[in-house]
Parts: sequence; C-alpha cells; structure tokens
Amino acid sequence: MNTGLLLLIITVAVALMFDFLNGFHDAANSIATVVSTRVLSPKLAVVWAAFFNFVAAFLLGTAVAKTIGKGMIRLDDVTQYVVIAGLAGAIVWDVLTWWWGLPTSSSHALIGGYAGAAMARAALNHGIANAYSVILPQGWTLTLIFIVVAPVMGLVLALLFSSASYWLLRNRTPGQVDKWFRKLQLLSAAAYSLGHGGNDAQKTMGIIAGALFTAGYMTPQEITHEWGRYKWFIILSAHTAIALGTYFGGWRIVHTVGSKITKLRPLGGFCAESAGALTLFGTALAGIPVSTTHTITGAIIGVGAVHRLSAVRWGVARRIIWAWMITIPASGAVAGLVFWIIRLVYPAA
Repeated sequence: MNTGLLLLIITVAVALMFDFLNGFHDAANSIATVVSTRVLSPKLAVVWAAFFNFVAAFLLGTAVAKTIGKGMIRLDDVTQYVVIAGLAGAIVWDVLTWWWGLPTSSSHALIGGYAGAAMARAALNHGIANAYSVILPQGWTLTLIFIVVAPVMGLVLALLFSSASYWLLRNRTPGQVDKWFRKLQLLSAAAYSLGHGGNDAQKTMGIIAGALFTAGYMTPQEITHEWGRYKWFIILSAHTAIALGTYFGGWRIVHTVGSKITKLRPLGGFCAESAGALTLFGTALAGIPVSTTHTITGAIIGVGAVHRLSAVRWGVARRIIWAWMITIPASGAVAGLVFWIIRLVYPAA
C-alpha cells in the first residue's frame, strides 16, 4: 500500500471518528426535549433519533457538504495533514465541551479546526501575514451570519408556535394537551433528527470529499458536482457514523439542554423541535452550514420565554453563549498547534 493511500485512509477514518463524536456530542439536540418531557425513555429516544439521522441521507441532498468541501478553504492549499489537524482540533474541542456538559457546536468546531490548520500551513509556508489567504470569504459570510440568525430563528419560531398553541388550546385541560402533544412530539422529534442528520453529517461528507480530491482520487469536475463514483460511499459512511454516535449519545449535554435551560412539557417540546426542524430544513437545502446545537437551544429558550422571561435560566444560557463564541477560535487554535507539531515531525506536510 502506497503512503498516499494509507494517509487518505487515516484521514477518512479520523473524519468518520469526528462524525461519530458529532452524533455523540450532539445527541442532546435530537433527544433532549423528548426525554425531558418523558415522551420516550432515553433508550427508545436514541434509537428513534439515530434512525432518522440516518434516513436524512436520502432526503436532504448535499448542498451543505459542497459548501464545506470546496466553498470555505482554497483546496489548492489543503493537504491530508491539514485535514487531519483540522479534525483533531474539532475532536479535542468536542471532547472538552462534552466533559464540561456544554452544548457547543460540533459544526463550528469542524470549520474552525479546518480553517485553523489551513491558516497554520499558509503562515509556515508564506509568512504569518499570508495566513488569511487560504480563506474564501464568500463561503464564510453566511456561516458567520447564521451563528446569530439560526438560534434567533429557532427562538422566534418556537415563541410563535407556543403562543399560537396556548391560545388555540386555552379551553382545554392540561391533561388533554399533554396527551395530544405526547403523540405529536414523536413526529417533531423525528423531524428534528432528520434536520440534524441532514445538516451535521453533510459537514463530514464535505471534509471526506475534500480529502479524496486532495489525494488525487477525485477530479475537479467530481468535487464540483456529484462526487462521481464516491458519492454513495461518502453519503452512507457519514450518515452511518453520525447515527451510531447519536445512538451512543452523551447524557451530560442531554441534561443541560433538556432540563437546565427551562422546564419543558410535551407541548413545549413539540414547539421547540418543530421550530428547530423548520430552521434546519431551510438551511440544509440552501447549503448553509448552521449549528444544530445553537438552533435547538434558541428554540428551547423561546418556549421558556413564552411564559415569562424568568422561566429561562439565563445563567446557564449565558454560559452556553460564551462557549459558542469561543468555539471557532478555540478549535482553530488547537488545529493550528497540531499542524505545527506535524510539520516538526514531517517537514513536507
């Protein structure tokens, strides 16, 4: 086996490891609301979410993957070592925030790590003043804007859905409302899991496609269009990894999202998941790589705020927002350090 092929296999394996950790870390996004409202037990909830994360492979296209694969970093400046270092930065940040119980964005950790490693290579090769030359601004503009827009969309939609539901059901007893929405929440949880899989798995798909192109196994035409003979390998491997990660999901973050931000009932869970799903469907089809974590957190805050602002535990929300703000630079810094270490060991990287 030649060195280039071995390096490609390692790169793809690390990408799928990140995808698994993405599902593990972001399991809270798909199941926290349905678990906290006791509509499903934790075991059934993860099976439900994992199934619909996988099914998304056949429903929501590859627009986000194409943005990640060729629209954010100049591929001429990307090597297999850049991809590996970028993934390492994202994995380290995901593991740390999982340990701290913070629902940060695996997506933003990935793009931060990818950019940090590419910038480190450019700085080492051409001087620190040229570090930003690898960045494609047009690919980052919407992504950075939607760091703010996605959670606000989730919040506003959830607030509207909750307000409308309470008004329409104002003459019904709490018992009746809970009974109806316990069933409806199964549908909203499935929809949200579809959006989660359709958005987050695609980011890993873009990284794998970029690695295949960099290694010379994919032509410029294939990377631009439908990935040729590698299409279904890329799609199914990424969705399988994120589904397995969701199945083995982390309960620290489930607890933070599902119970620490605000108290949820089935109606609130349904409104939060529906708002999050609509946001993710729209951004996935538009090719905008948003954070599923930010989206569902914003939606849950919107559900809590419909009663009164004090129903939201703003101390927890503030801690989460600070973690969001430092995710891209933190993962980028870790990835840059990893690439620098790789360069010390292997100067040709």
